[in-house]
Amino acid sequence: MYVERLVCARCGEEHSPDEGVVFCSKMDGRLDIYYNYDAVAEVLTREELSRRPFNLWRYIELLPVERPWVDLGAGGTPLLRARRLAERLGVRNLYLKDETRNPTWSFKDRPMAVGVAKGVELGVRTAVIASSGNAAAAMAAHAAAAGIEAVTFVPHFAGMGKVAQLQLYGAKVVRLRWEEDEDPTVRMMLEMVRRRGWYPCPSFGPFNAYQFEGNKTIAYETVEQLGWRAPDWVFVPVGGGGLLAGTWKGFVEFERLGLSEGLPKIAAVQSTGCAPLVRALERGSDPFDIEPWGMPHTVATGLEDPFPWDGDAAIRAVRESGGFGVAVPDELILEAQRLLASLEGIFAEPSGAAALAGLMEALERGLVDRDELIVVQVTGSGLKDPDVVSERMGTPPVIEPSVEEVERYLGLA
Repeated sequence: MYVERLVCARCGEEHSPDEGVVFCSKMDGRLDIYYNYDAVAEVLTREELSRRPFNLWRYIELLPVERPWVDLGAGGTPLLRARRLAERLGVRNLYLKDETRNPTWSFKDRPMAVGVAKGVELGVRTAVIASSGNAAAAMAAHAAAAGIEAVTFVPHFAGMGKVAQLQLYGAKVVRLRWEEDEDPTVRMMLEMVRRRGWYPCPSFGPFNAYQFEGNKTIAYETVEQLGWRAPDWVFVPVGGGGLLAGTWKGFVEFERLGLSEGLPKIAAVQSTGCAPLVRALERGSDPFDIEPWGMPHTVATGLEDPFPWDGDAAIRAVRESGGFGVAVPDELILEAQRLLASLEGIFAEPSGAAALAGLMEALERGLVDRDELIVVQVTGSGLKDPDVVSERMGTPPVIEPSVEEVERYLGLA
């Protein structure tokens, strides 16, 4: 393992990787993980990477585990040239990073593969998570494969498809009523960590430093798939902010190692029904002083994080990259979901389509050059939230099995 040290982003508390520390003792900041990049550079070359399987474990020198203790095949997702969608939007070079192809159909398999693998390394018996659904499913699946008990706290409005998935993986599912501003799933997770000593494995860095690192691999892959270069723009949907912050860290690390050319600008996309990070960016807020949103209301349930736990790193990433934040209404998210399916054949959940909605809004405002190379992260499958689609599309009528009826129904008569 090439980890040198873990340092709290807020208080500066430092730890050796041998300590097995999961979070800062003050529980007020994420432990940022630093590597011996000189040693990594000697091993992780383009030639060496070309000989390895195309999944997230090909980058193990840049991950905080000794070996891939659990491997469901996370990562290695396609970067698709979106020609029809590009023509519709009037842009020249548009690519979709299709994270719906992951084992549990969302990008959350990346951080959870690493987080659970670290749990195996630490001898964990029970892992606990607070999640709107996708991260919980990813954690439960990897925990099942690793023989670790999984306890999941989800809000009462989590999609039942996601809840059923958790149950089938054998997780203990606790649905909590959420009627106040504070997220009860996080509060109960932390309480059980204190009372029971369970291993916290949520998809936000302050309570598990290791899982955060899995997010970086989406950037590594993007660089490889573009021929060892960074795109001009990456549009990222934001809930807790870990994916955006990890994406930026991945691009920065690959450039530092001489494996890529240039750095992208990062656009943070949230729903207008829950946009604490975008609001903080617009206000010029201190990264450690983000005002919580309150009760979220959006069709993109995977982005319903009233407080972005990795928001400090996400804000710095957006600012350092020269990017921006944009909040989009649910109507635009649903239109983006429709366009992904009808033009590119990708069935995304609303949260997974949000980044495309952000690009559409940015183009409308003239924030992006239409000739630039743009990557949109499509983060989760529509199979995660089928009720939204069913309600919008309705049920086709039943007709008689005759040619006349079929032609009349199809408007051919």
